[in-house]
Amino acid sequence: MRLPWRRAPRPMSCHEVAAVLQAFLDDETDDVAARRVAHHLHDCVRCGMEAATYERIKHSVGRDRRPLDPSAVARLRRFGEQLAASGPGTPFQEPAP
Repeated sequence: MRLPWRRAPRPMSCHEVAAVLQAFLDDETDDVAARRVAHHLHDCVRCGMEAATYERIKHSVGRDRRPLDPSAVARLRRFGEQLAASGPGTPFQEPAP
């Protein structure tokens, strides 16, 4: 039974999901946040595709036991930071050297 004075939390925006997506995928969010992110990923194709891409990257990196190229790690980190700052769906632009 839902109490009349308790409203469901508002849906998360793409920008909000981008800020916590890595923590969600690493099971580092609380139950409420995890449910909100999962609901958004189910409803938003673009964010769902971003999450699927991250999962594929994690799976691929985790499967390969060779040392990672530091420049590749730096590019992935910049990519994640740009997503968190601008939200999913924004094209990644490699910064000028």
